[in-house]
Amino acid sequence: MTSAPKLEIGCLAIIPRLRYGTLINSDAFMQFSNFGKSLVRAFLLICALAFSVAGFTRAPFDREVVPVSELPREARITLQLIKQGGPFPYDKDGAIFGNYERLLPKQKRGYYREFTVKTPGARNRGARRIVAGGESGAPREYFYTDDHYASFRRIQE
Repeated sequence: MTSAPKLEIGCLAIIPRLRYGTLINSDAFMQFSNFGKSLVRAFLLICALAFSVAGFTRAPFDREVVPVSELPREARITLQLIKQGGPFPYDKDGAIFGNYERLLPKQKRGYYREFTVKTPGARNRGARRIVAGGESGAPREYFYTDDHYASFRRIQE
């Protein structure tokens, strides 16, 4: 029974020493604390600038629109195939597009599907795609990219 009060007294005796700097130099602690605050402020400023710059570099899709009539002929053919449900020339046509670049409006996984737009002279699938958004069998919106997902334009019908 006598050891418990001694333990409490021992803990209480250490706290004032920590608080008033006998075990830790309080000036050094305050300098570190101010340095830490400065680092946090600098980090937050950099994050705020990065997000604001990212917001300015991505224009809304209302301004980045391409009429169907201005699409390349191959893109118009691909769009027609999407609307009629195929047949598609490439195995990957109709695969889920993950929108990992986050350039398209945010939607749940599976909302977007990608389709290849033939590129004349290309030995592979090329860089051109149409991404269709909506239910699997009934897309509601279409986006065109000619630079392999680096940018998109909404297709206006």
